Amino acid sequence: MKAISILGTSSNAGKSWMVTALGAWLRRNGVRVAPFKAQNMSNNSYVTLEGGEIGRAQAVQAIACGMRPIAEMNPILLKPSGNGTSQLVLLGKAKQHIAAIDYYQHIETLWEIVQDTLEFWRDRCDVLLLEGAGSPVELNLMHRDLVNLRPIIHLQGRWILVGDIEKGGVFAQIIGTHQLLSETVKAMGLGFVVNKFRGDLRLFNDADHHFRQHMPHLPYLGVLPYASDLQPESEDSLCHEAETSGSGAKIAWIRFPHLSNSQDSQPWQLDAGIETLWVQSAAELDRARIIILPGSKNTLSDLQWLRTTGLADAILLAHRRGIPIVGICGGYQMLGKYLSDREGVAGKAGDVEGLGLLPINTEFTATKQVRQVQAIWQSEQAIDQWMTYEIHMGNTKSIESDKSWLLPPLLTIQCDREYRDEGTKGDLVWGSYLHGLFESAAVRQSLTRLANISEHQPALISWQDRQHQLYNEMADLLEAHLNLDEIRNYLDK
Repeated sequence: MKAISILGTSSNAGKSWMVTALGAWLRRNGVRVAPFKAQNMSNNSYVTLEGGEIGRAQAVQAIACGMRPIAEMNPILLKPSGNGTSQLVLLGKAKQHIAAIDYYQHIETLWEIVQDTLEFWRDRCDVLLLEGAGSPVELNLMHRDLVNLRPIIHLQGRWILVGDIEKGGVFAQIIGTHQLLSETVKAMGLGFVVNKFRGDLRLFNDADHHFRQHMPHLPYLGVLPYASDLQPESEDSLCHEAETSGSGAKIAWIRFPHLSNSQDSQPWQLDAGIETLWVQSAAELDRARIIILPGSKNTLSDLQWLRTTGLADAILLAHRRGIPIVGICGGYQMLGKYLSDREGVAGKAGDVEGLGLLPINTEFTATKQVRQVQAIWQSEQAIDQWMTYEIHMGNTKSIESDKSWLLPPLLTIQCDREYRDEGTKGDLVWGSYLHGLFESAAVRQSLTRLANISEHQPALISWQDRQHQLYNEMADLLEAHLNLDEIRNYLDK
């Protein structure tokens, strides 16, 4: 097995993008390739077929590589929940909430998990693509590194460094990072890439000359132009490019402080006549035609934030004006009458009133629901089936004592050959635990019809087919702009 690590000069330099594109390129060249990130910190997560939880970025990379996502692609996942703590997920299974200072006391034990998982891959793929985190030369963190240099040194592989020209100072980024590496690590370099160039590439034609003066032995692989239409989802809760997209009727997504699974908004980007925007103030809801409350890693804290900011009152006012309201996962829980988390298993402990738009109560327990399910949507216009997943710690039930307010389920799901109702559907309020709800064009169209948005035009291509198309186009971009001979030569040795 060969190993290539994609390192970055900073966070959001394009490491996830490069692993995805390189994986798609290797796959279509007949290479059995798998993605890997030793430690990920993100509230954007995915559920494997076995019920394991990993970072969304590694799931995307796996699909680009032609592989089924499994927990061994991301053995350590940290899900920030506020107050300096994160939920620790090891090999797909949620463990305790842990403070940063306590986490770092277990580095060597965690390294054993990473090391064992690296060995797991040795006879399961031809190439393991490793993604780094932040910068590999954060001098105050290098002694407790689990994700950048230690894994690739263990595998005796090679690395590629990615610099972000959009941030400015790309020469200092790349040359400075290289100079801070040890001589042993420098010798493992395959080359470096300048990423996210906007404008006329000819203006950067002399870059190789300047780089070579300071790094004569590290090959310059080229510069990648920024392609706004070739951006798969970020592992961060929101990258800048995802803030607003499209044009037309406005669908407002509430940007919680502890937002999770923000990628639920992305299928709307395929459609015409819709503008997706993320909001943090009540004034931004004035022109919204639909309001969506997404997932949260700390539901009670984010519900309090809604009230403090005035967004809760604005949402209730919009509902009275006839604006459809949708809640997903934590957002679904907030739409109910009461939420109880006496032990603080999902973040901040306490009992609070919800927004009262759905006749449901939620009680949090230590047992986390993590599973893939098939969603089945049926309306007068269409029937659709697709794969979705659930990640939540709350147990939500209808308030059966109020028979006058019992509502039908939103849709049906199939899991383990059994069918059951899922979610709650009011006249203008929907609630669901399903991440991936809007990957169905039929669901998106049903919602815009409910909102009387006549200009909405759902895409003809499915979300899943568009993703596969996207990965191939990313591979095309690599082939068109980078010198990939160094990678070919390494793999042919």
